[in-house]
Amino acid sequence: MKHGSMVALSALAGSAAAFQYNSALTFSVMQFTGTEIRKARDDPIVNPGKASSHVHQIMGGSGFSRSSTGADLLKSECTNARVAGDMSNYWFPAMYFKDPITGELESVPISYVNVYYHMDKTTDTIKAFPAGLSILVGDPTRRTAPEGGYTANLDPSVGPVGNVRWTCPRSTYEPPSWPADSDGTTAGMGVGNNGIGFPFRDCDGYASPLRGDIHFPSCYKPDVGLTDYKNNMAYPTSDGNGNLNCAKGEIHVPRMLLEVYFETSSVVPGKGFQDRWDHSSGKGPQPFLLANGDTTGYGWHADFMAGWDEDVLQNIIDNCDVRHEGTHTCPGVTPNTATCTIKTLVDEDVDGPFSKLPGSNPITGYGDKVENGGGSSPSASSSASSAPSSSSSVSSAAPSSAAPSSAPSSAAPSSAAPSSAASSSSLSQDFPYHPTNVVQNDAKPATTFEVVKSSSAVQDQPKIAAVDVVVQTVWHTVTVTADHSAESSEAAHVRRHVHGHRGNRHL
Repeated sequence: MKHGSMVALSALAGSAAAFQYNSALTFSVMQFTGTEIRKARDDPIVNPGKASSHVHQIMGGSGFSRSSTGADLLKSECTNARVAGDMSNYWFPAMYFKDPITGELESVPISYVNVYYHMDKTTDTIKAFPAGLSILVGDPTRRTAPEGGYTANLDPSVGPVGNVRWTCPRSTYEPPSWPADSDGTTAGMGVGNNGIGFPFRDCDGYASPLRGDIHFPSCYKPDVGLTDYKNNMAYPTSDGNGNLNCAKGEIHVPRMLLEVYFETSSVVPGKGFQDRWDHSSGKGPQPFLLANGDTTGYGWHADFMAGWDEDVLQNIIDNCDVRHEGTHTCPGVTPNTATCTIKTLVDEDVDGPFSKLPGSNPITGYGDKVENGGGSSPSASSSASSAPSSSSSVSSAAPSSAAPSSAPSSAAPSSAAPSSAASSSSLSQDFPYHPTNVVQNDAKPATTFEVVKSSSAVQDQPKIAAVDVVVQTVWHTVTVTADHSAESSEAAHVRRHVHGHRGNRHL
């Protein structure tokens, strides 16, 4: 089904037809009408047809299943992406809190998710994702620090790719979020609000909790194929003239940045975990871990399966540069206002409290060797040399010596490179309810990488109409429930748009 406005797209056809390459970085932010559509041990890319070893939270189209393909996604009856025509799925590991007193584990809710769609400055023609393109980025087995530490880089010609970050907005950065003398072997590393590995302080920036960031590669290798997620993607390289280009034979597709906000801390009474652990010393142990048992945060990863109406996405590629505003405000785009949920196949408690993780994944810490990352490894094997595990993490198993391990594949590198590749910018905060005042003090957005510096003024925020109530049953297992009242819709508007990212370089 074609979801875009054909009249609007036709009106833009002239400019799109003349488009040959991107002369400057352009981007917009895909937002979602709710939290996950499903939370379960499902991963149709790595574990098709069977249970994944760890829990994922899934965003996007209702065509998702343990065996879904691109064709299935295109048949989705609903999506929680705010652009009609994006039936893709985006998923990532759930996060858990280990209670320091009881030792029990409980799920950490997500506040919301953003996916930045970047169109690099390039002499390539950027094309829409082909349906079914499957990407896994990040290394679920990593328990050692990347070679380049916390510096960020997406250009492999400059140095090892560093594409994974944790952002911890705070009311003050003194003392620091990560130990100042950390070498990554027993604690993460970072400066200000950006770093690698979980921070040892409460992320108490006003209504801006702990955020996981990850950049996807944007060069598709068609000769490798849609489903070979270990080898089918690469990052573009600089041509020396300010352009990021793919290698010959590769197709340049949009570069996605996934941001996941976990509700580790909250100003709303009764929410967040800030009162349940001792974060005053900054020495650990910190209580959070990923569903694959990772207490370091180094194993943060995410998956994507394309299910776009390619005409709609190509229009966004060719004609949209609303930047920190929502992709649903792009010219010629039809907004989607309905929420979407799908039932799980197995009645399994994935929220807790419970004594062990779903899938019985062992809890692992700094330097521990992990064979398969809980069932979602980007390569057949992953090396990590041995070193002492730190008491700074949630209780871990089998301590071993920490030394940076190499990235397992070009599609999922995890080392970082020279800091000159990226810089940061300021950001106003995100609110879960109507604020009485606006505090602009903490979180910086993840770095939007580009070869040359550029600047832009803060964009006017889009106006979002109240969401109509929509209730619809899809097939036998999918329920579409849009129950946004005017008040909750406005609250979502405040959350997403008071939190306006400033500048255009963020990680």
